[in-house]
Amino acid sequence: MDPKSSEKKPLAQQITQKLHQLYGEPQWRRPLSPLDELISTILSQNTNDGNRDRAFEALRQRFPTWEAVRDAPLEAVVEAIRPAGLAEQKGPRIQAILRAITAQRGRLDLDFLREFEPEAALRWLQQFKGVGPKTAAIVVLFSLNKPAFPVDTHIHRVTRRLGLIPHSTSAEQAHRLLAELFDKRDYASVHLNLIRLGREICRARKPKCPICPLKEDCAFYRREDRS
Repeated sequence: MDPKSSEKKPLAQQITQKLHQLYGEPQWRRPLSPLDELISTILSQNTNDGNRDRAFEALRQRFPTWEAVRDAPLEAVVEAIRPAGLAEQKGPRIQAILRAITAQRGRLDLDFLREFEPEAALRWLQQFKGVGPKTAAIVVLFSLNKPAFPVDTHIHRVTRRLGLIPHSTSAEQAHRLLAELFDKRDYASVHLNLIRLGREICRARKPKCPICPLKEDCAFYRREDRS
C-alpha cells in the first residue's frame, strides 16, 4: 500500500462508520447474472437508474436472449435502449461486446469469471471497448461478489472534497486508491452510501455542507469555512 494511503485509512474508517449511522446498510438492486449486470451497467453510463432500468427491461422484452440481441439489426437494438440515452453509441458497443464474448468463449455466459481472482476478472472485462474500470468493478463487486471498488462521478467528487484522495486524482486512478483505503468487506455499502451522499448532500453545485455528517472530516468544508 502507498504510505500516503495508509495515513488516510483511519479517516476512511471513520467515514464508513458515519455513513452507516446515517444511511444504514444499503442494498444493491436485484441481483443479476454477470452478463446481465455488464449490459445493465453499460446502459447506466451517463444516465440515471430509472432510465437504465427502462432500457434494460425494454431490451429484454423485445429480445428473448442475448444471442437475439447480438444478432438483431442494430436499429432494433438502438430503438429498444433509447430510454438510456446515447443509444446510437451504446447499441453498437453492446452488440460488439456480445460478439467478442461469443468469439472468445463460444457462448454468451460470464459465469466462468467466478473462478477468477478479482484483478483478473477486472482485466478480462476491460478488454472490451466501452467497459472501463467502473463498469468492470460493478460487475465484479455486485454480480461476482468479489472485492472491487467502483468509482462514479459522485464518489470521485465526494472523496476528493473529503481529502481522501488528491484533488488531481483521475477517476481511473481513484479506483485503486480508494480500494486501498476502505476495508474490502465495506466496499459495497461505502460505494452506495457515498453515491447517496453525493446525490443528496455533497452535490456538484451548491453542496449542503452545513447539514453534512462528514463536515468535520472534510477538507473542502474546512477551506470553505475559513473563507
